[in-house]
Amino acid sequence: MITYSRLAATGLIVSCLTGNAFAAEKLTYYCSAQEEWCQLMAKGFEEATGIKVSMTRKSSGETMAQLKAEASNPKGDIWWGGTGDPHLQAAEEGLTEPYVSPMREELHDWAVKQATSADDKTIGIYFGGLGYGYNEELLAKNNLPVPACWKDLLKPEYKGHVQMANPNSSGTAYTTLATMVQLFGEEEGFEFMKGLHKNINQYTKSGSAPIKSAARGENTIGIVFMHDAVKQAVSGFPIKVVAPCEGTGYEIGSMSIVKGARNPENAKKFYDWALSAPVQTRSLEVKAYQVMSNKTAESSPKAPDLSLVKLIDYDFKKYGSSDERKRLLKKWDDEVSNLPQ
Repeated sequence: MITYSRLAATGLIVSCLTGNAFAAEKLTYYCSAQEEWCQLMAKGFEEATGIKVSMTRKSSGETMAQLKAEASNPKGDIWWGGTGDPHLQAAEEGLTEPYVSPMREELHDWAVKQATSADDKTIGIYFGGLGYGYNEELLAKNNLPVPACWKDLLKPEYKGHVQMANPNSSGTAYTTLATMVQLFGEEEGFEFMKGLHKNINQYTKSGSAPIKSAARGENTIGIVFMHDAVKQAVSGFPIKVVAPCEGTGYEIGSMSIVKGARNPENAKKFYDWALSAPVQTRSLEVKAYQVMSNKTAESSPKAPDLSLVKLIDYDFKKYGSSDERKRLLKKWDDEVSNLPQ
């Protein structure tokens, strides 16, 4: 028996997906993953269904801000990718719609748990551990010690050699902030962020920018999700990936349907299609090294082995809530970002 997911993924039921308005149907797609992956998903869905896709790529923090700004007149239909915390916040603030996909039974438990914690207003599409990467050539050139832990990054010899994104715009950086609070406790976690601030050379807008900068030789150490560092290493750059010794947080990259979407049925078609194993396996084409949410999707052997990483029990419910996110970001703005360097 041929399953719906395989038909949808291969485009064999285009007529069923698009109905009689084949040429007229469209989808406005907000994407918070890497540019190449966003483009692959947009083009793949168009090819599978004939539905015209209009795509905007922004970080998860920026997309969340856009959804809030457009709440009275929504322009987007589907939001795919980016860290799960902003998706949970969007669910809490009523910016996204509940939807239970027929694909759910094919997903890992952590992906379904993400959905149930948000009253079905989002779902997990990939899993990635937080860490950092360093340019081993620059490290050696500057005679710097090899870092292995989070607290190593506080050493004075790393001043001007560390880069991370701004947690107000980047889901990766917010996950970093929330991880430190959970790993060390709030008081010590913020002391860590203050100490780290002294060594930061730039707060970028995008979460993956610090490791791309390190790959280009413009920065030494980039705090990112480990799969982003793996991508640079696999691409031939002198990047080494670190899973910090104290333990670390992680993301559940998520997908949500925008409340008041202009093309809600097409959003559901994209949602189901994006959860299928053949579509998720295509992540390998763009060197995306996350663990995908469909149990039978193929993963790269070069992806980080999360069974070897000490992961904290990340509280998505609490740190994905609107109030907690706003509180932590304000505290970071007030107590960290304004400090001299």
